[in-house]
Amino acid sequence: MLLGTAPAHAAGYRYWSFWQGSGGQWAYATQGPGTARPGDGDVIGFRFAVSADSADAAKPRAAAGFGPVCDGTPAADGAKRVAVVLDFGTPADAPDGETPPKARSACARVGEDATAGEALAAVAKPLRYDSSALLCAIGGYPRTGCGEQVSGAEKGAESASPKPAADGGKKGDGGPSAGLIGGVAAVVALGAAAFWQARRRRG
Repeated sequence: MLLGTAPAHAAGYRYWSFWQGSGGQWAYATQGPGTARPGDGDVIGFRFAVSADSADAAKPRAAAGFGPVCDGTPAADGAKRVAVVLDFGTPADAPDGETPPKARSACARVGEDATAGEALAAVAKPLRYDSSALLCAIGGYPRTGCGEQVSGAEKGAESASPKPAADGGKKGDGGPSAGLIGGVAAVVALGAAAFWQARRRRG
């Protein structure tokens, strides 16, 4: 997988992609954060960017290291610690009129059975979702928009083409947009997990 970001003039989708740390490096997640269950000492990352497909999906620029994020958070019985790395992207990938916040990391101490989505919710509120439970914003960014397609002619312009479906992204399916669809499916799963968690708490 290439390290570079998609150029601002390239056609693609503006969305949050989901990554997992593996051997100190970032790997594009093969599960959505609503189903992935990191263990104690694992690292997860989220990157906001315009991406055409998984080949040019931009990785978090911070290192995929657990220690620098969670060394100051003591372990606790019945809980696990997950390092959460948030990369809000570059000005070139930002929606018109918005400036990306500085990248940051936080240590989520959550229940032993918690998903990556629950770890994110523990440290990165406010989160924003659309009516289909698609994750649109982390930490309040961006203020508007949600997985919109950006045309090749003008950055920030929304194409009339439909958004990618959230039912693909199987590893090895060979489709040119498989990674992108997988990323959108991941945030849909995250939204569903957070919605379920909120209902459980209210109940």
